[in-house]
Amino acid sequence: MASTFEHPGELGAQDPIRLLAIRDEPLSLEEVFRAVGDDAAGGTALFVGTVRNHDGGADVDGLGYSCHPSAEAEMRRIAEKVVAEYPVRALAAVHRVGDLAVGDLAVIVAVSCPHRGEAFEACRKLIDDLKHEVPIWKHQKFSDGTEEWVGAC
Repeated sequence: MASTFEHPGELGAQDPIRLLAIRDEPLSLEEVFRAVGDDAAGGTALFVGTVRNHDGGADVDGLGYSCHPSAEAEMRRIAEKVVAEYPVRALAAVHRVGDLAVGDLAVIVAVSCPHRGEAFEACRKLIDDLKHEVPIWKHQKFSDGTEEWVGAC
């Protein structure tokens, strides 16, 4: 029986979800990039979310992230959905919790696919869905002494 793939490398990876984690220690770009390495991938897209020094016209001094115990399971559900919708060779996502300072890495996601366009689209879908659907909440602390919760129900 003939395959619809032109090359064996186009077959899906055994387990394309290589790394999913919520951590209270600093995140590593190198770890995430290594996790999505795949010889059959022609494109790798990586997104890094950092703590910025402002929001809504106010100066931000820092923030804290907290999450619901189901957060990692929700990350897996979203990762599986992305893998089902795109030709993902490898996928990784890590999110930080705890207190973070301006400039700290808050989230890193990466996706490898056979071609760059697919990698960009899958990576964008992954970070957008993680941001909107995973129960992780941000507690911003502003320079004027005020505070704000973002994403809390």
